[in-house]
Amino acid sequence: MYNAEIFTQGSIRMDMIGQLLPFVFLIAIMYFIIIRPQQQQAKKHAEMLETLAKGDKVVTNGGLIVVINKVEENFFSVKMNSDVMVKITKDAVARKYEDEA
Repeated sequence: MYNAEIFTQGSIRMDMIGQLLPFVFLIAIMYFIIIRPQQQQAKKHAEMLETLAKGDKVVTNGGLIVVINKVEENFFSVKMNSDVMVKITKDAVARKYEDEA
């Protein structure tokens, strides 16, 4: 009788492990396919923002290509053309503009 109780408790534990194992794999797959690449991209973008300096051309999230005139703590003063100067947040910068010509 004692051996039968141990056997049923062991099989219950194996059933629980068998049911939880697919969820563990699913979480691991989501981490490596979705979360980790997004964290790496955010880190790369933050590094790019730190390296921007006066005279660099950037593309904003709105699609405007502007030239950085002044770097501040949370903002950039940018020149849109010879007459227009605006201030944008650092979060509004999508990427550094590379001339393709």
